Amino acid sequence: MIRSGQPHVKHHVACGVSSVDLSSGLSFSDSMTASSSNRFVLADVLETVRSRDVFDALAISDLDGGGRRLEGTARDAAEPAFYRLDVAADGTATISLVTADRWLSESIESDLMHYGDPIEELVAEELEELEVKTPASGVIVRHFRSDDLLYTFETPLPSDADAGTAATWLLAYEAAFRGLGDMTSDDED
Repeated sequence: MIRSGQPHVKHHVACGVSSVDLSSGLSFSDSMTASSSNRFVLADVLETVRSRDVFDALAISDLDGGGRRLEGTARDAAEPAFYRLDVAADGTATISLVTADRWLSESIESDLMHYGDPIEELVAEELEELEVKTPASGVIVRHFRSDDLLYTFETPLPSDADAGTAATWLLAYEAAFRGLGDMTSDDED
């Protein structure tokens, strides 16, 4: 069930103040490095996920409140969808899949219900495939409609995640969702 306006996602509300398209291999300035409050450099995460070639475009942007976002455009989704790694000013980090399209979100929900696989287990399986140990508490995926009206699947990263771990979680998220609903467009329509 999607709930509206959850306060714990306030870092999703902010739109990027500045954004740089990094899919063309631009160099990074000092402003693209982690601040003392961020745990890792998003440019390092970007380079790792870019090498896997699973996103159409990648960009790093600043969030209101001092956080940073790495956003990858979902490849082949029937409607626009984006995978995000948000690092808040306090260093907390989340991975998410967001879309403004309700039908796309419902198509994912429908597949999860039809096949009976909890999304938490699918993400955990992808992490295992990528040889990352899941937290003892398990993988948590929250599904809601954010304050900025995006249908959101969101997972907090472990507090000890470094750039390599964050990149692996983002890739696992993409792999877990890629086969669900209309995340891969069907040319038969």
